[in-house]
Amino acid sequence: MKPVCLVMGAGAGIGGTVGRKFAKEGYHAVLCRRSDAEGLRKLVSGIEAEGGEATGFLLNAVEENALEDRIEHIEREIGPIEVALFNLGAQIGSRTLTELTYKQFELGWRMATFALFRMAKELFPRMEERGGGTFLVTSATAAVRGNAGQHSHAAAMGGRRMLCQTLNAEYAPKGIHVAHILIDGAVDAPDTLGRMLGEEAFQKLREQRGLDADGLMLPEKMAETYYHVSQQHRSAWTHELDLRSFSDLAWWNHR
Repeated sequence: MKPVCLVMGAGAGIGGTVGRKFAKEGYHAVLCRRSDAEGLRKLVSGIEAEGGEATGFLLNAVEENALEDRIEHIEREIGPIEVALFNLGAQIGSRTLTELTYKQFELGWRMATFALFRMAKELFPRMEERGGGTFLVTSATAAVRGNAGQHSHAAAMGGRRMLCQTLNAEYAPKGIHVAHILIDGAVDAPDTLGRMLGEEAFQKLREQRGLDADGLMLPEKMAETYYHVSQQHRSAWTHELDLRSFSDLAWWNHR
């Protein structure tokens, strides 16, 4: 039985590409995403065409018990989850304080922070019983730097970062490696940045900053870092890191 890498938030960008990388390295990739059954099917069949093993599930992580029930099913029917990637976004759009409703603000928290807590609560006792595991968490610049119109996103991602730190404090001594991976910049991903900008604007951005210019982060290259972190010796674990293109200023150098 192959070790399982569970990806929560497996789109065509970071999540699906990380799942593909782990499948190439001998893991059974379990890919979960909220919608787009056809896109999920393509990810799974693409991994299988390369000789890897993968299973896909449509899953709305905000729904009550959805995360918990799926983890229980994977552990029972597919195998023990050795590596998990929490890759859910929580961007609800730019809204001023007066425009932002209570429900919209809470939705960011439910996706970015509460779902992370629920996943850890269901998975960590299993990992602890087995003697260890790896929990990779994709984050964003908003976790360390607020911005106008980003009240929900910044609060939710800041909470995500602090939750990772508290999980580390409790579970690192028990053999569970938690890594908070801050994505500080734009990712060349059609179903995240592409959807936000629209197809025409996304292609224009790729031509200006991406492609041969390497100004957009490439999911295939990012996946190599995710895999590297998961394989680190416990004497030198990375608990937090940030990724950005060589041509971007770091978040702390922006005005």
